[in-house]
Amino acid sequence: MIKRTLMFSNPAYLSHRNSQLVISFPDKEKDDRTVPIEDIGVVVLENQQITISHGCIAALVQNNVALISCDASHMPTGLILPLDGGNTQAERFRYQIEASLPLKKQLWQQTIQQKIYNQARVLEKLGIASGNMYRWSKSVKSGDPDNYEGRAAAYYWQNIFSEYLEFSRNRGGEPPNNLLNYGYAILRAIVARSLVSSGLLPTLGIFHRNKYNAYCLADDIMEPYRPFVDLIVYDIVANGGDFQGLDTVLKTKLLQLPQVDVRFDDMTSPLLVGASRTTASLARCFEGISRKINYPSV
Repeated sequence: MIKRTLMFSNPAYLSHRNSQLVISFPDKEKDDRTVPIEDIGVVVLENQQITISHGCIAALVQNNVALISCDASHMPTGLILPLDGGNTQAERFRYQIEASLPLKKQLWQQTIQQKIYNQARVLEKLGIASGNMYRWSKSVKSGDPDNYEGRAAAYYWQNIFSEYLEFSRNRGGEPPNNLLNYGYAILRAIVARSLVSSGLLPTLGIFHRNKYNAYCLADDIMEPYRPFVDLIVYDIVANGGDFQGLDTVLKTKLLQLPQVDVRFDDMTSPLLVGASRTTASLARCFEGISRKINYPSV
């Protein structure tokens, strides 16, 4: 079953009753609404006047819902995830902590290979020359010592929006950087949710290392998934609408990300499901059962 993504951009009171998320409104003329918590994958709390009960938070987290809070500018700033990812969590933590440096470098090699490959696929879909990107994806060595990731990124961002605007990828840069930032924040939450559900620590990365970052591993594993966000943003730009601000219509389009189809060798699934498949394969790599992370293609 495809999990739902709920965004609350108006004042509301959220509570929990009989395994249902209960949504109440300050305007008494509106009736309460309910949603089965088992059907929810992601909840985005955007309005500053939302009140949520502790029982509701506990019920959402217990059902592995990624609960995202936003700041006054409506950008995601916080994430609540469950502490318990499974019956063998302690054992998986140990495997993850004890992972050797050569294994981490090999996993990072696979990650960057797939990221560049997916970026190449995006450019190919848009009719932009991508043969060099495919070559670079095959040339990545263990740990990416030659920084093919950076080389590919420079070419990719120079070209992806070139038909419509001059663009430089920068978190604080001109639009559509704002759309990319929002989409990546949602993607990060999805991947972090999947890591926890696979019994892994989102904090301990295979490449990213920052003592102030609680989601280093999520930042690693989301890399090959970024092009799925990029395609959504490209469609928004290509349709010629106003993307200078991040309004509800644009956010709604970006929040379709968990339902986007991603393609594996043997199946196609929603991105929310695909991320869990990827993190489960990562757990097997840490355990020594497998040597390959199962990433999807664009």
